[in-house]
Amino acid sequence: MLEMYKEWFDARHEYAKEWKEKSGGKVMGYFCTYAPEEIMYAAGILPVRILGSHEPQDVTEPHIFAMFCPFCRDCLAQGLKGRYDYLDGIMISQSCLHIRQAFTSWKMHIPTQYSYYLPMPMKVQSPRALPYLRAELENFKKSLEEWTGNKITDDDLRNGIELMNENRRLMHQVYEMRKKDNPPITGLDSMYMVVSSQMTHKQEHSRITRDVINELGKKENGRKTGERLMIIGSEDDDSKFIQMCESVGATFVIDDHCTGSRYFWNEVEPNGDPLTAIAKRYIERPPCPSKDWEERRRIPHILQLAADWKVKGAVLIQQKFCDPHELDTPAIRKALEGKGIKTLFLELDVTVPIGQFRTRVEALLEMLQEEDLF
Repeated sequence: MLEMYKEWFDARHEYAKEWKEKSGGKVMGYFCTYAPEEIMYAAGILPVRILGSHEPQDVTEPHIFAMFCPFCRDCLAQGLKGRYDYLDGIMISQSCLHIRQAFTSWKMHIPTQYSYYLPMPMKVQSPRALPYLRAELENFKKSLEEWTGNKITDDDLRNGIELMNENRRLMHQVYEMRKKDNPPITGLDSMYMVVSSQMTHKQEHSRITRDVINELGKKENGRKTGERLMIIGSEDDDSKFIQMCESVGATFVIDDHCTGSRYFWNEVEPNGDPLTAIAKRYIERPPCPSKDWEERRRIPHILQLAADWKVKGAVLIQQKFCDPHELDTPAIRKALEGKGIKTLFLELDVTVPIGQFRTRVEALLEMLQEEDLF
């Protein structure tokens, strides 16, 4: 069943087109994992995260600054090349400047039936953040009702919440299995699992994940775990990079990025009013660094993950020109190394120099192996 995740990952566009043809429903592309998928599912819409392809491109230069991060430029390139031509709408929940520009350029140059900018508060630690976001989610719900022509009831919202929560719980169960001394799933397969959940219907993804949990519970893993690593940073769905790291004597046993645990970590806790419950979940989720202020809550969360999953080394990745993560990296490295966890910092571009990075990853693993001797 694990193979299904990779099939979905590789055939993401074909999946969405087939879903649309079979269901007659609408497909919404979203640019940031702060997008409230619960409301989209309540409206009968399939949310699909817009991601890049890690291929060189030359189509975005007239539409976005070259000094903006490669991830946002790669995402925009996919739209300009027509790979998301099946989208009925696009939306973004207030995120960093760079990905906001990708959304704006897409809206201007690749028109869709519908577009929506959701003003997610950046200072989520403010006591006013929750009522503010609840009101904005109400506006988003009304906008979807006008677009689709369908009323979204509280029961619809509760169904959307449970659909998302069930999928989060199942992926949590898989991540718990990675705590084992010999994890039955690699970091690469875990990445395929999480990213494929961002582009397939949650009901179908949950069905496969239940089967995967049963399969992993019976599976004897013949692969050597090697050094237990953590991957931290901004978006990373570069399968070649992760595969390389795990091919030289290591396993990513846990992560903190938006194509990993940050996406599904906490659930919506029902409290009577569905929109308030949804807003509370996104306010309290493990934060992106652009929202982790004034108190830095991300670092204690990362340290707890490292302890719980018995991490020995950490690879910190950053998309080139990504200011929020660049500002976070020194403090995270200091905190990890203060706990005796060696770190390696790598800056990613649209394409990754696998050979050069392999040498640096091998150097990190050699240091960890030397520590094992003493």
